[in-house]
Amino acid sequence: MINPVSEESPICSAKGCRADAVWVLAWNNPKLHTPERRKTWLACEEHREHLSQFLGVRGFLKDVVPLAEWESAADR
Repeated sequence: MINPVSEESPICSAKGCRADAVWVLAWNNPKLHTPERRKTWLACEEHREHLSQFLGVRGFLKDVVPLAEWESAADR
C-alpha cells in the first residue's frame, strides 16, 4: 500500500527521477515474500516500461495499474 510521507505527489521510483508517478508496479520476490504479498514501485510514464521489464525479467512483476486506480482500491 502506498503511504505518502507528505502531501506531495508520489514520485517515480526510477533512480534519479523526480517526475510525478502515474503507475503502480506491484511485485514480489517469491524467494522472500509469501505469494499474496505485494511490494510496490511507482513509475512515471517515461519509466513504466523500463521498471516493468526489470521486474518482469526476474519473474517478480505481478501487476501494473494506474496510480489513481490503485489508490481508489486501497480506500475500499
